[in-house]
Amino acid sequence: MRRIYLFLLILLPVLSQAGNLKTIRFPSLDKLLITADLYATHKSNTPFIILFHRAGWSRGEYREIAPKLNTLGFNCLAVDQRSGNEINGVVNETAARARKQKKGTTYLDAVQDLKAAILYVKKNLAKGKIIVWGSSYSASLVLVIGGDFKGTISAVVSFSPGEYFKKFGKSATFVQKAVNNLNCPVFITSAKNEHDYWKDIYKAIPSKQKRYFLPTSGGVHGSETLWSSTKENQEYWRALKDFLGQFLIK
Repeated sequence: MRRIYLFLLILLPVLSQAGNLKTIRFPSLDKLLITADLYATHKSNTPFIILFHRAGWSRGEYREIAPKLNTLGFNCLAVDQRSGNEINGVVNETAARARKQKKGTTYLDAVQDLKAAILYVKKNLAKGKIIVWGSSYSASLVLVIGGDFKGTISAVVSFSPGEYFKKFGKSATFVQKAVNNLNCPVFITSAKNEHDYWKDIYKAIPSKQKRYFLPTSGGVHGSETLWSSTKENQEYWRALKDFLGQFLIK
């Protein structure tokens, strides 16, 4: 009996998270079908976070994070971009479709997926503030496109950005130059030893409401910093909550 009770204690949170998740699909700007997981536990006027994953991964990066963001008072959409593969047992369906249709799957090819997700959320899912969140290469892309959505995007959250696009023909300062019109609130964080990757990008952001966080030591790359398996996750959560608190409905 005790074993059954312990099993239920472990299983119930998983069932609860699964109950809050609805997988949806919508077209990218080039009509490629995008798969995303919707975590909507609040009214449509609740602030909404769009979650983009890191290189080689999928929307599964946010299976642990998104329910916690729901608890904090946000609705979320975790998106499969066409540049990615699999994480936490979740296959990137958008990337699989792109490969099957022989479409490009580089980091830059994924820009249209980010833009399509923002437009889709604005039109269909969110009546309140919209926050875009990126991890690794998508952390850079949300900074690059954030200034193009004035009046739509209320803030940008960026986990481990960097100048990742030289191999795709962009300059070594592509992101740094692209953020010159980013005036909304911005939050940047990373592993402690990644600071040099984005410090010049941060300096170039003109927003007067920007802030960054580095742990006292360690940390890991991308949004994985928030996973319970990351030693410093509570440090990151405290800094993130402090930033996101300004967008909650009072």
